[in-house]
Amino acid sequence: MNRRTLASAFALLATIGLSAQNYDSYYTDLPVGLARPTVPAFPDHEVDIADFGGKGDGLTLNTQAFKQAMAALTAKGGGRLTVKAGVWLTGPIELTDNIDLHIEKNAIIYFAADKRLYESGGKSKRCKPCISASGRKNIAITGEGIVDGNGSQWRPVKRGKVSDVEWKAFAAMGGVERKNGELWYPWQMKNGYPDIAETPEAQERMRNDLVRLTNCDGILIQGVTFQNAPRFHVHPVNSQNIVIDNITVRCPWNAQNGDAIDLSDCHKALIVNSTVDAGDDGLCMKSGGFKEKAVANGCEDILIENNTVYHAHGGFVIGSESMTGMKRIVVRNCRFAGTDEGLRFKSAMGRGGRTEAIYISNIVMTDISGSAISLKCNYEDKPAGGKAQPEPANKPTDFVPEFADIHISDIVCHGAKTGIAAAGLKGFESVHDISISNSTIVYRGKACDIDEATARITLDNVNFVADKAQ
Repeated sequence: MNRRTLASAFALLATIGLSAQNYDSYYTDLPVGLARPTVPAFPDHEVDIADFGGKGDGLTLNTQAFKQAMAALTAKGGGRLTVKAGVWLTGPIELTDNIDLHIEKNAIIYFAADKRLYESGGKSKRCKPCISASGRKNIAITGEGIVDGNGSQWRPVKRGKVSDVEWKAFAAMGGVERKNGELWYPWQMKNGYPDIAETPEAQERMRNDLVRLTNCDGILIQGVTFQNAPRFHVHPVNSQNIVIDNITVRCPWNAQNGDAIDLSDCHKALIVNSTVDAGDDGLCMKSGGFKEKAVANGCEDILIENNTVYHAHGGFVIGSESMTGMKRIVVRNCRFAGTDEGLRFKSAMGRGGRTEAIYISNIVMTDISGSAISLKCNYEDKPAGGKAQPEPANKPTDFVPEFADIHISDIVCHGAKTGIAAAGLKGFESVHDISISNSTIVYRGKACDIDEATARITLDNVNFVADKAQ
């Protein structure tokens, strides 16, 4: 073997060595066959953000340093962009092919309050995500550091969801009150940065995601803490081959639209060992309208295992959009402690699609303020300060919700207001072929609230126990 061949072999081994751990052990004893994600691997190149003028002093804006470091790695074919200890103030970051954004322990990427940095300048009314990628292959965000979206500079706040002390703290930042003092918007803030819309309501609709990865193939998100998003936190969209492992997602419990981990139209995904404490849905599957050129449509071949959800509107959620369908999703060995709903299936006319081969098992829950298991087809999307749109006189029959072929077993819940709540749509087969078995639910209010006229659910060895402590 000549020197050049030997060098190539070592380079190949280095590349393989940078790939993530083997996840095959999660794919044993599955109730349905799942296609497995291919885990990204990266070339053995590394650059330090500090080598491109970056400073982790909490003062220097590092937007250009990230861009230049990314370009330098791209010229080499990819590799690891390392962010070491410090507070790295920046505007939006765009990942390119074969890049691992590696955030070391005691490193915080903190997104700047100047909203002008995030203006898209295109057709989209929404601002650029804090971290984004579009049409990319083999990308990663890894390490033990923190990514902070500085969301209080973006999110509206409802008066009824905060204490007097917190309300005064928001007022001290600037902002304006609406709805007779019931709603606060981050508008004309005392930080001195200008607003980017004509009204606070219009600016609120421009809020961005913390991480949004669109039409990507090969995503690894591992070890990092994501917090305080302006809107959603970790949001792959129309993508495939996704591994989310051992991340933490956190924000205030009352953060408007503070979803934690949302997969929108994604195939071959694994979410494991992660912890969520969020202001909206915890582990959520969504599916919008069909996109002809998308990498993936619908949610298929998804395994969710060994995760913890503290506060969230739902621990595991499907909806409200399920338009291009949900197939072959397995959720098991998770714990929900303090969510509003445990297992939450939500949709509405015009948003729905069919679910198939959904298997959920070995879930433990405590302190669920609503229902342990909820299937509803009357979801209303209410923006901050706004009202849900009234139903049209002639309801459309496109995208009817159809929650079907869902199998739930071995659930233990102590302390839900309602055990199981379910209702479909009159005149439609929207909730049917749902089985729940071998479970115990301790409830405070009502064991079951199932509309038998519109929801067909089979219960087998489900034990409902009234909470005598209430």
